[in-house]
Amino acid sequence: MIKLSTLLIASAVFSGSVFFSAPVKADDQLAISICEYIAADDKNRLRDKLKTSRVKIRNIYDAVLCNGNNLLRHAIASNATDAGEYVVKNLSKSSLEDGADIAWAESNGHAGSALIPIIKERAGL
Repeated sequence: MIKLSTLLIASAVFSGSVFFSAPVKADDQLAISICEYIAADDKNRLRDKLKTSRVKIRNIYDAVLCNGNNLLRHAIASNATDAGEYVVKNLSKSSLEDGADIAWAESNGHAGSALIPIIKERAGL
């Protein structure tokens, strides 16, 4: 079972790997795969990768960054509706209640994203 602290370290290493070329570790590869599947809007491969890795979205949501964004913001920026909806449905409502991701989307030109109504519904906004 991958611990949150391990994923935090992995995300830090992943962020640093943008500037350095080094061999990829297993945790780095997991983060890279998750980001790639979201960008490709491939919900099935995302779900399978998480399942085989025995990882839940809500446990890694704050730890994994894709291009400097959390998983949901990465889905919004990538126009990945199916993968983004999967992320939204697997997060706790409390992680969405503050509306920060909606505010981010609106301020970064993604106000028309199909994920905004899904986030609002899930968060009860």
